[in-house]
Amino acid sequence: MAPETSTQIHNIGYRSYDGARLGRAYARRSLYSQSLRGAYGLGRSAKSKVLPMLLFGIMCAPAAIIVAVAIAVPGSTDLPIKYTGYALYLQMVIGLYVASQAPQSVSRDLRFKTVPLYFSRPIERVDYVLAKFAAMASALFVLTATPLLIMYIGALLAKFDFADQTKGFAQGLVSVLLLSLLFSGIGLVMAALTPRRGFGVAAVIAVFVIPFGAVSTVQVIAHETGAPGPIEWLGLFSPITLISGFQSVFLGADSAFPGEVVPSTGAGFVYLLVILGVIAGSYGVLMARYRKAGL
Repeated sequence: MAPETSTQIHNIGYRSYDGARLGRAYARRSLYSQSLRGAYGLGRSAKSKVLPMLLFGIMCAPAAIIVAVAIAVPGSTDLPIKYTGYALYLQMVIGLYVASQAPQSVSRDLRFKTVPLYFSRPIERVDYVLAKFAAMASALFVLTATPLLIMYIGALLAKFDFADQTKGFAQGLVSVLLLSLLFSGIGLVMAALTPRRGFGVAAVIAVFVIPFGAVSTVQVIAHETGAPGPIEWLGLFSPITLISGFQSVFLGADSAFPGEVVPSTGAGFVYLLVILGVIAGSYGVLMARYRKAGL
């Protein structure tokens, strides 16, 4: 006959939770807020703040100098650089920011296998992807729009034409908004492909620098050989030239292409469709990447 066993209940100190269940929306907002703060090192160590804050300072310093010069020059009636051209001049700083912060946003979760922990809460794959995408785009918009705001305030203080400055500022905001969404999507996709942050940084830099160098080189060759026709279409194959071509058609920006070639209106709509397609495609790739919680 088997020995009789007894069951015992041990109180190990757990307490029941009687508070409000805040649900997915709160979790999504919290993840967005945490990721946005982390993009500038807020709430993290002092070492983590150095690079994003340094890049933010580098982005804003030329804007302050431009305003100071415009005010100091007698008879000046406009800023020496258009709002839509500012981000193009500092594209390397923007690329470095994305390369440094996109892996920090997603690669660490993959490396330390915290993604399943997120999905064990009342949060789903779509919530995670939306929060990370929105946070990265918001951080990048702050980086690119703040210098434009400095230029705009300086122009108004210098008593430049209000209507012209407001129009230029609005066009610049549209440009950097699209740039922020485009660069954030591409950067997060490249960073999410590997749990190693170093590899993610290298991949993001490569996807911005190599296509731009190749496109610019071929455009210059086409211009020098007297065959400018392909120049407007070559701009479709690099993230920064996509923004440049779009804004030169629809936002009154100066063309950055060789020979100051401005794409046709039809080509401009193609630029817009490609930009929106890449943004939507980046979101789709991220959703597929996080299809399984146990990545």
